[in-house]
Amino acid sequence: MESSVFDVVIIGGGIIGLSTALRLKQEQYPNWRIAVVEKDDGLANHQTGHNSGVIHSGIYYRPDSHKARFCVEGAQALLKFCDENEIEYNLCGKVIVAIHESELERLDSLYERGVANGVKGLEIIGPERLKEIEPHVYGIKALWAPGTGIVDYKKVAAAYAGRFQEAGGDIFTGAEVQSITKKPDGLSIETSGGVLQSKHLINCAGLHADRVAEMMGEKIDIRIIPFRGEYYTLTPEARGLVNGLIYPVPDPRFPFLGVHYTRNIHGQVEAGPNAVMALKREGYGKYDVDLMDSWGTLSFPGFWKMSMRYWKIGLGEMHRSYVKSVFVHDLQRLVPEIRSEDLAPGGSGVRAQAVARNGALLDDFHIIQGKEAVHVLNAPSPGATSSLAIGKYIGDLAAEAFGEG
Repeated sequence: MESSVFDVVIIGGGIIGLSTALRLKQEQYPNWRIAVVEKDDGLANHQTGHNSGVIHSGIYYRPDSHKARFCVEGAQALLKFCDENEIEYNLCGKVIVAIHESELERLDSLYERGVANGVKGLEIIGPERLKEIEPHVYGIKALWAPGTGIVDYKKVAAAYAGRFQEAGGDIFTGAEVQSITKKPDGLSIETSGGVLQSKHLINCAGLHADRVAEMMGEKIDIRIIPFRGEYYTLTPEARGLVNGLIYPVPDPRFPFLGVHYTRNIHGQVEAGPNAVMALKREGYGKYDVDLMDSWGTLSFPGFWKMSMRYWKIGLGEMHRSYVKSVFVHDLQRLVPEIRSEDLAPGGSGVRAQAVARNGALLDDFHIIQGKEAVHVLNAPSPGATSSLAIGKYIGDLAAEAFGEG
């Protein structure tokens, strides 16, 4: 590390850490020394790099929530950034499909939420219009969101990083944070790549955000519990069954969106994900286990309270994980023509789900502010879509806490 004395150190080189760094350096503290430290050898390797690539429009979220505000504002800012930086995206649109009468009330509620959140172009459509948009989908009614799109978030994160460095910011990879010590003149941050001194800190550590907060002595009442989402990829011969994005009406009892079809910016079509608890915070494989991570989950009272509440759904997700025919059956509810041979093994991602001590799954962004630090403790989907709006919000919190530059 060429220089180890900074005004602000941001922990975490994912899309939110990088968008925050860019905001601080370009808009708020252009004369401050600002650094991003990332434990991996590259940037955006985890939640950002395993993201489905969807540019969400803001339909699902409770009006006036952080999710709703950040998503609508963030999507507009993201598209503008992509235009300015020649990053390819495609507003392919999304259908949220009701297949049973029992889902129609929830579908109408989603439409009302989207309109309340300022999402443009939303339309409730019948089966004839649905067939025009997605000829192979079965549904009795659907919500059509033409402004939903797809992008490569690794490229977006790389562009954030490039613009941040051009403005004079520093990025250190291969620098896992091992301890943080408070000193009279600031913070001493010991990493595997060296020691940094900083007046202030912003914690965007994603899957490890709770641990970083605890290193600073924060008394937080949540624990990050990792959930792995597993995908299949449609074979080239079957990709024609999907034009854009196809989602079911979500189950309100669970904060995940259900298995769906996602065409990505590179032309592939992913089917999934399920949502199973992982035994490692970066456990992308079914059999990945880390004893410290597992103990961190199992020793937290909120895990057991959550398990009591969601055990039936959790068992169903595990069953779908290990039995392909169950996965196929769920996918056929939306696209009846799908067959097992149309699905090839795909990738997976791990979601950093914050769980409260009472067992509640935190559904919104959870960001806390102190005099020396800002901690992003929960940044669920639509975190990538909202990254520029979240970076602005974190920057404003930092200005309140850290003072003027």
